[in-house]
Amino acid sequence: MLHVRESFEDAPDETLDEVLGYSDFLRRANLPAITEVAPAYTTVAVFYDPARAVAAGADQKNIFEWMGGLVQTTIANGQVRLKRVKASPIEIPVCYDDTFALDLDDVTRCVGLSPEAVVDLHTSALYRVSCLGFTPGFPYLSGLPRQLATPRRPVPRKEVAAGSVGIGGNQTGIYPIKSPGGWNIIGRTPMQLFNPKKNPPALLCPGDHVRFRIISRDEFESWKR
Repeated sequence: MLHVRESFEDAPDETLDEVLGYSDFLRRANLPAITEVAPAYTTVAVFYDPARAVAAGADQKNIFEWMGGLVQTTIANGQVRLKRVKASPIEIPVCYDDTFALDLDDVTRCVGLSPEAVVDLHTSALYRVSCLGFTPGFPYLSGLPRQLATPRRPVPRKEVAAGSVGIGGNQTGIYPIKSPGGWNIIGRTPMQLFNPKKNPPALLCPGDHVRFRIISRDEFESWKR
């Protein structure tokens, strides 16, 4: 695990740019034994194949130390550039109908706003994908208006529908597949965020910008057809 910064909240965009820069640099370096590089909030996880590391010269008793030294030396001898994603925001249509907004009333009570005001705020913000995780393709989106920050549910649901849009603490996110979950569900998108038959399988990537757009229940049903 490569620690890039200690804190994400102080400068989220700058921190994410730096994390993505290190991730891209390590991918391009083509170091022996590395199988995957995964960016997170302030760190970059480096996965490797121990057998391939030994074949490349690592001592069987010190593979982890050998790989860590290789990564650090490569970074020290290279030039890591910040990665700033400047593409247009990806628009995600969301239906905030009562049928899908299972926790909208709880959110309104928590933040002291009307349902309409919550939806207006949620769709007014420009979000950024901080990282993917929890389930395949689940985007953790930073940029949630502070007024909407809501604690996670005290008891997670055993099943949350695919496409559900939720608020968890000071973040918002989208459940790409049906799964358990403890975020406050305030809507649902008809878009498919994860498809294992596609390459890449996830619609969103770390660094992407996202906006939500309100759609009606009829639009939602038409999209699904």
